[in-house]
Amino acid sequence: MKKILVLIMLVGTCAAFTAISGHFIQSRAIPGDVDLDGDKPVPIPASIQRTGDAKQGYTYLTTGDYLKSGIPYSYFLLGFGKDKNNYLKRDGMNDGISHEYTAVKAPNGETVVAPNCLQCHAQVFDNKLVIGLGNSMIDFTDRKKLNARNAILAERILQKGDPRKYTAAAPFLKAMKAIGDNLYTQVRGVNSADRLADLLVAHRDPATLRWRDKPIIEVSGQVIPTDTPPWWLLKKKNAMFYNGFGRGDFGRFLMASNLLTVSDSSEAREVDSHFNDVLAYIYSLEPPKYPNPVNAPLAKQGGVVFVEHCSKCHGNYGKGGEYPNLLIPESLVGTDSMLYKSNYQTPQFIDWFNNSWFATGDHPARLEPFNGYIAPPLDGIWITAPYLHNGSVPSLEALLNSKLRPAYWSRDFNNPQYDYAQVGWKYTVEAGPGTVYDTSIPGYGNYGHTYGDKLTAHERKAVIEYLKTL
Repeated sequence: MKKILVLIMLVGTCAAFTAISGHFIQSRAIPGDVDLDGDKPVPIPASIQRTGDAKQGYTYLTTGDYLKSGIPYSYFLLGFGKDKNNYLKRDGMNDGISHEYTAVKAPNGETVVAPNCLQCHAQVFDNKLVIGLGNSMIDFTDRKKLNARNAILAERILQKGDPRKYTAAAPFLKAMKAIGDNLYTQVRGVNSADRLADLLVAHRDPATLRWRDKPIIEVSGQVIPTDTPPWWLLKKKNAMFYNGFGRGDFGRFLMASNLLTVSDSSEAREVDSHFNDVLAYIYSLEPPKYPNPVNAPLAKQGGVVFVEHCSKCHGNYGKGGEYPNLLIPESLVGTDSMLYKSNYQTPQFIDWFNNSWFATGDHPARLEPFNGYIAPPLDGIWITAPYLHNGSVPSLEALLNSKLRPAYWSRDFNNPQYDYAQVGWKYTVEAGPGTVYDTSIPGYGNYGHTYGDKLTAHERKAVIEYLKTL
C-alpha cells in the first residue's frame, strides 16, 4: 500500500493542470528585432479582474480545500512519512506534510491529503522554497509511477478498509483511473498540463460539472509539453497561457484545478469565491533578485542593446517601464508550433470551455486561440531556466545564440547545479537520442526565436548581464 500511494500522489492538481488551472503559461524566450511593419504582432486588450486580499489568498492557497478529496491522512503518512523541511511553516496536520500537499477535510469529515498548486508553481532553489517559480524538476515520464493501475489497487485496498476513508478518497481515485495512463511526456522537467485539462473536461458536464464515467468529448493527438512559467509575471499580463488565449476572469482559470475532484457547480462556486484572494496573492509576488555580483557597466551597455532590439515585444523595465502585451505570430517567432496548433486541433475542448460554467456569471472566462505565442515580461528571467515554451533551451547563453543550443542534452535532477555564468541549469551535451531532452521529437523543438543571433558576442554578453538585473 505504501508504494502504491506514493506513486499515485505524484500526479497532482496544479502539478499537472497547467493548461487550465493558472499555469498562465508564458514563453521565456529573449526578444529580438521583430519588424512591427511586417507580419503584425497583435495587442491583447486588458481584462477586468476581481480584487482580493493577498494574505487570505496565501492562506487558502497553502491550506485551503480547493480539492476536497485525496488520500486518507493516515495512509498518506504511511506512504510518505513526515516531511522535516516545513518550508511553509504550517502547523496542525499540515506540519509534517510537504509543501506540495495539503491536509483538508473531505465532505464526510475524514481528513485527506490532496495535492496542491505548489507542486508545479514552487521549486526549491538553493535550499529555499521559491513560491511562484515553475517546477522544472517535475517528472511525467515514468510509467511505473503514472498509471491507472496504481489508482485501481489503492481503491481496492481502501474498499476493504474503513468505508468512510474510501468514500473520502473516491473522487480523487476515480479521476486518477481516468487520466493516469495518458499524461506521459517524453522528457523530464516539462509538464503535461494541456492533456490533463482535455482529459478532465472530457468527463465533466459543462453546465453542472458533474463527473461522467463515459467521456463526452474525444481526446486525441499527442501530449504536448509545456514549461512551467513564473507566477510573478501575471500582474503585467492581459491574458493567460502561452498563446494568450485565456481571456476574462483569471480566477476562473486559477481555480479550475478543482475539476479533478469537484462534485458539481455549487462546489465550484464556493471554491471560486476564494480565488480573487489567490489572484491578489499572486499579484503580490516579486521575482528573487540575482544573488551574485553584477557587472554594472556591462549591464548598462546591455540595457541599451535591449531597448533597441528587445523592448518592442518584451517591454521596458525600471521606473515608468511598460509591457506591451503582444501576441507574436508563428511566422515571426518561428518556435515549435505544436502547442498553439493543438488548440485548433482540439476545438471540442475550446467549445466545452466557452459553453461551460466557467464562461457564465458576472466574471466569466473564455478561450481565444491564436496562431503564435505571447511575448512575455522578463522579470526574474535569470532563475527561470530552461527557456522557450517547451523548456528546450537550457541557458540564456544558448537562447541568445542558437548555434549553441544542444540537440540532445541532460541535466542532473538528483543534485541540480545552477550555472550563474551562462544563466541556466548546468547540463551535458549528449551524442544522440535517449537522453533527458531530445529536441528532435515533435513538440520538443528548440528552433526559432533567433533574434539574438544578430547581436555580436559582446552585445549578447551585455544583454545577459542586463537581464540579471530584472
